[in-house]
Amino acid sequence: PECKEGGAGVMDSYDVASPEVSRRRGELFSRLGDEMGANPPYPASPGGREGLFGHADRGSSDDASGGNDPHSFWDKTFGAGVAAGNGSKPPSALSPAPSDRSAKERAGRGIPLDGGGYYDADRPVIRRGANSATNGASGRARRHLGFDARQSFGSKAANGEGFNPENLVDPNVLQEAVRQYNSSGGNTPNSRPDSGRVAPGLGSPNGPMPLGVNQNGGQHGHRRRASELSEQDYDRAQPGNYPPRGGGGMWDTMASQVSEYAPPGDPSPLSADMSRLGLRDPTDIAESLARDGPALSWKLDPMADNADPDSPPERQKEYIDEAEMDESTHGGSRYYGDDSQSLRAHDDEIATRKDQLWRLSSSYLVSDVSSIQRSLVQHVEYTLARRRYKFDRGSFYQATAHSVRDRLIERWTDTQQFYASRDGKRMYYLSLEFLVGRSMGNAVSNLGLRGAYAEALRQLGYDLEDIMSQEKEPALGNGGLGRLASCFLDTLATLNYPAWGYGIRYKYGMFEQRLVNGKQVEFPDYWLTYGNPWEVERLDVKYLVRLYGEVKTYEDEQTGETRFRWEGGEVVVAVAYDTPIPGYGTYNTNNMRLWSSKPSHEFDLASFNAGDYYGAVEAKERCESITSVLYPSDDTDSGKVLRLKQQFFFVSATLQDVLRRYKKRIVPGRTLKNLPEKVAIQLNDTHPSISIPELMRLLLDDEMLPWDEAWDITTRTFGYTNHTILPEALEKWQVPMMEELLPRHMQIIYEINHRFLQQVEDRWPGDNEKMRAMSIIEESTPKMVRMAHLAMVGSHVVNGVAEIHTRLVKSRLFPEFDQMFPGRIKNVTNGVTPRRWILQANPAMAGIFTSILGPGWVNDLRRLATLKPFAHDDTFQHSWNEAKRLNKERLALWVKANMGVDLMTNAIYDMQVKRIHEYKRQLLNVLGIVHRYAVIAGSTPEQRARMLPRVCVIAGKAAPGYEVAKKIIQLACAVSKAVNNDVRCAGILQVVFIPNFNVSLAELIIPASDVSQHISTAGMEASGTGNMKFVMNGGLVVGTADGANIEIARAVGEDNLFCFGATADEVAALRNTMKSRLPAGDERLQRSIRMIRSGVFGNPDNFSQLMDNIEPANDYYLIAHDFPGYLDALDMADAAYLHQPSWTARTIRAACSMWEFSSDRTIKEYAEKVWQMEPLPFKPPHHQDGGGGSMGGGGRRGSSFNGRGSRAGYDGGR
Repeated sequence: PECKEGGAGVMDSYDVASPEVSRRRGELFSRLGDEMGANPPYPASPGGREGLFGHADRGSSDDASGGNDPHSFWDKTFGAGVAAGNGSKPPSALSPAPSDRSAKERAGRGIPLDGGGYYDADRPVIRRGANSATNGASGRARRHLGFDARQSFGSKAANGEGFNPENLVDPNVLQEAVRQYNSSGGNTPNSRPDSGRVAPGLGSPNGPMPLGVNQNGGQHGHRRRASELSEQDYDRAQPGNYPPRGGGGMWDTMASQVSEYAPPGDPSPLSADMSRLGLRDPTDIAESLARDGPALSWKLDPMADNADPDSPPERQKEYIDEAEMDESTHGGSRYYGDDSQSLRAHDDEIATRKDQLWRLSSSYLVSDVSSIQRSLVQHVEYTLARRRYKFDRGSFYQATAHSVRDRLIERWTDTQQFYASRDGKRMYYLSLEFLVGRSMGNAVSNLGLRGAYAEALRQLGYDLEDIMSQEKEPALGNGGLGRLASCFLDTLATLNYPAWGYGIRYKYGMFEQRLVNGKQVEFPDYWLTYGNPWEVERLDVKYLVRLYGEVKTYEDEQTGETRFRWEGGEVVVAVAYDTPIPGYGTYNTNNMRLWSSKPSHEFDLASFNAGDYYGAVEAKERCESITSVLYPSDDTDSGKVLRLKQQFFFVSATLQDVLRRYKKRIVPGRTLKNLPEKVAIQLNDTHPSISIPELMRLLLDDEMLPWDEAWDITTRTFGYTNHTILPEALEKWQVPMMEELLPRHMQIIYEINHRFLQQVEDRWPGDNEKMRAMSIIEESTPKMVRMAHLAMVGSHVVNGVAEIHTRLVKSRLFPEFDQMFPGRIKNVTNGVTPRRWILQANPAMAGIFTSILGPGWVNDLRRLATLKPFAHDDTFQHSWNEAKRLNKERLALWVKANMGVDLMTNAIYDMQVKRIHEYKRQLLNVLGIVHRYAVIAGSTPEQRARMLPRVCVIAGKAAPGYEVAKKIIQLACAVSKAVNNDVRCAGILQVVFIPNFNVSLAELIIPASDVSQHISTAGMEASGTGNMKFVMNGGLVVGTADGANIEIARAVGEDNLFCFGATADEVAALRNTMKSRLPAGDERLQRSIRMIRSGVFGNPDNFSQLMDNIEPANDYYLIAHDFPGYLDALDMADAAYLHQPSWTARTIRAACSMWEFSSDRTIKEYAEKVWQMEPLPFKPPHHQDGGGGSMGGGGRRGSSFNGRGSRAGYDGGR
């Protein structure tokens, strides 16, 4: 049966109350009940139905009103929500294609056809506008496509196919919405289902979502219209992919989307290539569906009733800053006279110029395939000055990057103007590191243009994945601290919070790690050799930063107070470089501003003419060295000075920039006293804490504020995130060094400390121990400035990054401060962005999620929990395991190509990838591998044949001056060489140390893991984020009760985390007694140590210090103590892995339980607990008058780029 015109639903042929549907639904839940101990997987839902998908008979599906059944309400509203613009007609049909070849040829180039739609060159179908009729074949196709509007939100819930949104909403609110819907006459042309009725609690990052709008329908959360099916959709909609009538419900449907069935009886139902996941090859456009959602066309936007079909949406106009235009008129200020006529003439001139400038770029760049191709060629020829007929991959990467950046910049500039016009509170995130990873993949995915760029490049003979691999990863960070900062920037933009990131533009980064003869060797990371097309150099944004010099006093003529002036010394110029940070599913595009150091005087011509050629450029080299390298070695005094210069340089420039922006927007009645109401500054670890005395200096010396007022502003503005309790990471600077380098700041720190200690004395009179413990100045030789204490005193909120870490911050690091400032120390557990770490890093697994749930899970990981009841389903497990196999093969191909090692793919992949440090205990891992090697070497061939094959992957960098960590790398490489060259280990054990670990490698490594090791000494890892990424990607953890491991175990189930070792409370007692403990009695450990000391892995002298450090009297990190428990935990993981169905079910349940560790949750907590700020979602107006509907529904929607490069309206939740 076909859909009838005028019907309320998308598929009138689908009767949710039919006997066949009821039978299939009952069978599904009967099977689930058997598997889960006859317990329904979900509690009863509204309307009396049981379980996730409903379990009660329903009234006739022909009831237009839906009665009081919320399930029917969702069916009707979502069905109507994707219908034609007048709300009364069903979506368009898949009509037969015209026979003329010209149309096909035009469509092959991505050219739209007359009347709307695109021709599919492979099949005789055409996508047309929203008023066409629907035939039966199209209805069947839509029912079995992963991105059907109703399927994405569960309109097939009756027979277990899809996702039920009513499980995420308040049933009372839902029932009220049903009542309002019924009372309004249902879905009529004058009563559209998305006219502003709102259901809270859907997990939308931007608040409530209007009913009837499918938030999951596309890359940017715009509604999925069943009328708009892309070429990729048709590829999947083959007759052979349809499940048999009355078949297995959800899992037959899922199998048709995610895998291909083999002939009946085939013991291996899935073939060996990527078609098992519906991906024809690694660069198949179907992968774009998993990441971007389906292609949508702005021409088919049903909300844009009066839209001009030949023009894209317009850009915003009302947020243009006329004050800036006034200042820039004729290059400067003008005299307009005192009479009103002159003022009116001036205002008219400004208005005319504003309108003229706006019209010159009134709409966003067109992003269909042909427009993108023109953009690429133009950038090759005009931006790069290369011949358009002779392209290389490097040139095409640059051209593609500039083309994408063009589309970023227009959103970026409009977003910043919008923020300024709304005058909301802004947050500035100060971090010494931003480990951003490659930008192109993230940008095209967040813009919804991955499919469009892939197709545009394909037609020109290039592959998008290959082009993206040409990008040199920015060397702006080292480890978890920098990656966390980048995750936060992504999430801040996605959740529409007005925020900027500030840091340093390092010329050479930290270093490029190479392995030479099995040892780490550091080389400069020349990541800027070919430039960085993603950044914008702001030569007009410069600030002077003073170093050294002297402080002079003078008397304020107005108040008679003594004032201070910092003079002389060296002056360095901070030049801004901006990088747009796009949000996913939103127009909001935030900014990352990095500072580069330049000399105030470029060249000393007098010295040059005098023959002092080196002296002529000495000052230039000295200034530029400030931003040359991340974390210069601080083993020498000059290295310590350079580190402090770096920290002060970037915070000084940042604070000057923040104050300039704030003062520019000061309105009558607002002064600097109101700064904390409009500005929040977050210090990412202790490095930026020098910003506290710097803001005080700016307020006291430049703005002439009194001390108490300046201190109140400062403390209410700053928040401080502590990332470690390790003493060496808390930073202390010698007082003499600070007095020389930053003399004014040392004066301010002394005054802060003096006033603070007076408060301590008032609280605890005569308690000198409290005074000594809490003083910012450490009374040592020489005296030291405790920067963590300074941050604690100068911030209104201090937060830890995991529950156990926050407890230790309160009890061990700052116990006296917690007593004095109860409530100041809070917990905000870290999180990672699923956009980068699932959607981009693991397209195979993301494709499974998207095919079942629609793309909305990316911004709301809670939706994945709906899949947990099906963890034991055979079909789902088959697809899940196939995704894992593909990820292992992908990693194995890279290792073969770059390291020459053929990795097994039929093995358990055991991984530890993170910064090399003694407390992270990579040495414990290596000793465990040595033990495993010894067992293999001592076994018979028959015994080895029964062993579980294992691939051990280790990666990470050691700080250049950290010799012990570098020795650990050397030992790991030596063990790898011995194991991989021993024939007894063939097919059983392989070990690789992957050099130069970075974000791109992490995206390759993490999805392939079965087991990951997070085995730090308990109490020493603040949180860790690698553990979160591994579990999100279907791996389980072997770990200690440390950092976020504890919370992960609680979320995924303690049986899904193989825990061992001393607890944080036990560690201190064990350290106190280690000098008197007997030698370690575990023979397995002793054998491993003997093998190392005897030269099995090379010169034993190279590793003698490592072995000495784990003797009982020296075992500070408890490696020997925890070794037996560590081996037991690995054995438990191996035993669990042998039972594959049970193991797969564990990984599914764990991956689908990780919503708490999304950075979306983390940022929302920061916004509530620390920053007290609200999101400001930016939505451009429609290009015709009267189209500026609100985000909550009604009116025309703003526009969004989609998977083909066209634009489509946002749904109301964005």
